[in-house]
Amino acid sequence: MELELEMNWIDQINNEIKSNGPSISDEMEQWKKHSIYKIPSIVTNLNKKAYIPQAISFGPYHYGEEHLKAMEEHKHRALVHFLKRCQKPVGLVFQEMEQVVQELRDSYKPLDPIWILDTLKFVQIMILDGCFVLEILRTNDCVVDDYAENDPVFGEHGKFYVLPYIKRDMLMLENQIPMTVLHTLIQLETRTEQEDDHELLNKKIAKLLNPSTPLIKSLGKCMHILDVYRKSLIQHGPSHPTRMPKETKRNWLTLEAGEEIIRSAVELHEAGMRFKKSKIWSLRDVSFNRGILRLSILAVDDTTEYMFLNLIAFERLHVGAGNEVTSFIFLMDTIVDNAMDVTILNRNGIIINAIGTWADPRLG
Repeated sequence: MELELEMNWIDQINNEIKSNGPSISDEMEQWKKHSIYKIPSIVTNLNKKAYIPQAISFGPYHYGEEHLKAMEEHKHRALVHFLKRCQKPVGLVFQEMEQVVQELRDSYKPLDPIWILDTLKFVQIMILDGCFVLEILRTNDCVVDDYAENDPVFGEHGKFYVLPYIKRDMLMLENQIPMTVLHTLIQLETRTEQEDDHELLNKKIAKLLNPSTPLIKSLGKCMHILDVYRKSLIQHGPSHPTRMPKETKRNWLTLEAGEEIIRSAVELHEAGMRFKKSKIWSLRDVSFNRGILRLSILAVDDTTEYMFLNLIAFERLHVGAGNEVTSFIFLMDTIVDNAMDVTILNRNGIIINAIGTWADPRLG
């Protein structure tokens, strides 16, 4: 038996070598299709809770988990409200989503074979999750005319007590649905396909997840909600790029073996450096000139760590995503070494505390 298995494996490898196989360009196109990833254990083991949704599942990766089942009935209600409003039969919605099912499947890397075999269930999940997201976006726009005032999710109560947990779970990399799902549903609802539909949806998502930062330019085509959020954080770029002397640039921006790039905020402060907040809310708006280090404003609450860990995981796993978020966190991790560093940045308006107080008596 073992010999037979060994020969089968050898034959398989030989056949793969003999066949031309996919070209490099074909392989590139295939890799480009992926955008939602199962995060490897080597990453999640450091902080498993940061990557697992706590209130609701989106997509196949966490579907059916016991602690998330309570939200399924609310997804069903969202679907019914959506269908009533757009006056389309559910069969038509299913047909439209089924036409893009291969694109949706290709978005996930990896995807359990069960979702490849069971098209019905996979499409159902995409429709239910997509309708729920659209209803949440309507709620955030204060459009709740077809829901009861005391609705536990889509009413005012839900906006204050349930929506924060939903928003947190929307930023989990493993808890994404492709934007194609939302665009397909919107076209059914509006009956037309407009050029600015994509940007309008991007703005609604950014308004929900990052309300303090208005979009001032097009985000372009986005892959999923986490991608929209990431682009909203880095959208502006430097407002006033500075030219630094070569010596200064080398000392601050290059890394050599055994050499620290930047000291902690306390050490820099004691050396005479000043900190100022950037004029715009963009992680890319970091500059150093004439002893002044300008940094983006960073609002910190109890979900900040989870949010950044998932953004970093996305940049790590999706080739071509960029490394802007990872670079910013690396910089902040270097500057912030203890509570006194946080206090200095807080007093300069760079770190905004949304939890408690940063007060440190030693900095009077």
